[in-house]
Amino acid sequence: MKLVPSVAQPWNDPARYWAGLDAATAHLDPVFAALNLQALSHNAFDLIRRAGGKPIRVASKSVRVRAVLDAVLELPEYQGILAYSLREAVWLAESYDDIVVGYPSADRAAYAALQGDVAQRVTVMVDAVEQLDFIESCTRDGQVIRVCLELDASWRSRVLGHIGVYRSPVHSASAAVTLAQEVLRRKRFKLTGLMGYEAQVAGLGNAPTGQPVQGALIKAIQRRSMAELVERRSEAVRRIRELSDLEFVNGGGTGSLEVTAADPSVTELAAGSGLFGPHLFDTYAHFTPAPAAAFALPVVRRPAADRVTLLGGGWIASGQAGKSRLPQPVWPPGLKLTGREGAGEVQTPVTGEAARHLRVGDRVWMRHTKAGELSEHVNTFHIVDGDTVATEVPTYRGEGKDFL
Repeated sequence: MKLVPSVAQPWNDPARYWAGLDAATAHLDPVFAALNLQALSHNAFDLIRRAGGKPIRVASKSVRVRAVLDAVLELPEYQGILAYSLREAVWLAESYDDIVVGYPSADRAAYAALQGDVAQRVTVMVDAVEQLDFIESCTRDGQVIRVCLELDASWRSRVLGHIGVYRSPVHSASAAVTLAQEVLRRKRFKLTGLMGYEAQVAGLGNAPTGQPVQGALIKAIQRRSMAELVERRSEAVRRIRELSDLEFVNGGGTGSLEVTAADPSVTELAAGSGLFGPHLFDTYAHFTPAPAAAFALPVVRRPAADRVTLLGGGWIASGQAGKSRLPQPVWPPGLKLTGREGAGEVQTPVTGEAARHLRVGDRVWMRHTKAGELSEHVNTFHIVDGDTVATEVPTYRGEGKDFL
């Protein structure tokens, strides 16, 4: 699977795009997931454009398909993997040589496995002294653990309070320096990097549908938040570099590439969701990813003239519960979930004029809210190249791996 710049952009014509995907996979029985190679390529190169020359570390959480990781990492602008699990990172280290674990871990066996070449390829995440103590308790003399510090990138507004997600307790530059000093004091650790994920910018759509006032407020908050973060992160990086060299300073996500790239203290960016283009990212004003990944469900019932029932479909995304977490029916057009039942574990009713024309055995295409979570529901993705299914590639689940 090779990614090349895509000239044709059929997703700009939804009827053409979804009908083409449906035709290319007509021989397959749903339930299945498909990944359009041209849309994936477009997204990969658009992330490069938005990164403004800074390298992108691929967030594996938002992919969970090694064939896609391979294809993306063949592009020189993508360098390294941002993993979501230490056990996953140890597994990936068999094939990849630059893996940063984006979240702290309490996996004793995985820490014990950080030896030899694996230890050279994997960097773990810490944000507290007690995590250092834990790592020392499950490793042994002679092991050298590569460590990245996580700086809290949330905004502490005097008026609005905490804006962002609750991740690292290390908020100030002084706190980051204190933790860096502790890492450097301990012989078992090597300080290699600093990371700060500005979720309130990268993961929050700034153009919610039908809410222009809300969108304007979000944009204003994001501007203020980034201005504060750039100053604070730059100070932290400068002071830590006075103590020790840093191999990398990582920041951003799919939704914030432009503004994070403009921070001179950041040496690399992180992105992954923008490759698949789930419908969560339909609510951003400054970019529009192609809907590369989707899944098809079969029609199995007709409980009423204006609705049909699909098999399965309750693939609900993580986050605050609500309609925004539900999968989105996209083809045939005009279908919608029912308000009372939503998307269910074994059945999902959909209604709309198009439902009147669907028959048992037809399929409905859905988009997941988030990117990598779709991979947890299927063993493979069918790679659609033009008007044919070119190949089938396994997800982590298809390789028998379940890390979270």
